[in-house]
Parts: sequence; C-alpha cells; structure tokens
Amino acid sequence: MNNFLGEIQIFGFNFPPNGWAFCDGKLLPISQYSALFSLLGTYYGGDGRTNFGLPNLQGQAACASGQGPGLQLYELGENFGNESVVLTSDGLASHTHVANIFLQNDTTQRFASPRAGSSPVAPVNATPFANSQTSNGSFAVNFVGPNAGGLPHANQQPYIGLNFCIALQGDFPQRP
Repeated sequence: MNNFLGEIQIFGFNFPPNGWAFCDGKLLPISQYSALFSLLGTYYGGDGRTNFGLPNLQGQAACASGQGPGLQLYELGENFGNESVVLTSDGLASHTHVANIFLQNDTTQRFASPRAGSSPVAPVNATPFANSQTSNGSFAVNFVGPNAGGLPHANQQPYIGLNFCIALQGDFPQRP
C-alpha cells in the first residue's frame, strides 16, 4: 500500500475507493477500527468508548491546524466559518453618500409623478443630465442611510464539487 491509515485525499468520483470512506462525519465502531481510532481519537465526534467520528468535510474547505504568522490558532477538528452572513450596519465601514438635488430648468420636463411609459433608462439620442449643471443643494447626510436588508448573502469562496475520503486501511504513520 502506498497510503497511510487516516490519510485524507480528494477524489473526483462519487464513491470512496475500496478501503476508504467519505469524510462525512460518520461514526465508526472503535472495535472494528482501533488503529484509526488511535490516530483520530474523538477530534471529530463520538463518545470515545464505543465509537468515534470521521472528519466531516461536506460543504467545507479544509484548513491546516496550528497558527501561521499573523493568523489565529486553528485546533485539530475545529469547525469554523459560515456559508452565509447577514450584513448589518455594524459590519459596514463608516461612510456617507451625498444625494444632490438638481433643478430641472425645462418646465416641460417637470412632473410630480411618473408619466405613462416613463423609465429610468436614458432615451436614445438624449442626454438626460447636463454636464455643466451644478447641484442646487444636497439632502441631509442621513437621507441615504445604511440598509443591509437583514437578509443573508452567500459567503463562500469559489468551489467545485469533489469528495474528501479518508483511508480506513494503510501503513500506520510513524512518529518522527
């Protein structure tokens, strides 16, 4: 065998090879997989008396344990991150938007409510805004406020569907 017991590899097909299992958090009996249990312990679940858990990498990105320069410490078996995040005003950088007021000098173009067929799209061969016109004023700074809508947005890195599998048999890794 060329693989180590407990080794995790990524496969591009929809089944685990012989002697491997999906990294799907499944509980295995210690009595049948004692060597693998001696490597994994209960880092990934289980009661440690009769069973233990395999890592669950379904919908997850793998991350090395430890602490890189300037990074936080990640423990073996730790699960972190979110698939979606609700954006709140506390999560936005402090900033403002200016909403300027422009007077339409052409009284034939003034109307209080939209006309039938009106659209915010500029008509063909027309310039809806004069380049040289300066604003006649601005709304108060808080007129346009932060509004995240209170709905979650996706917070995932680009991904492709692959299967993480763990070796249930192989060479027992020797400690250095």
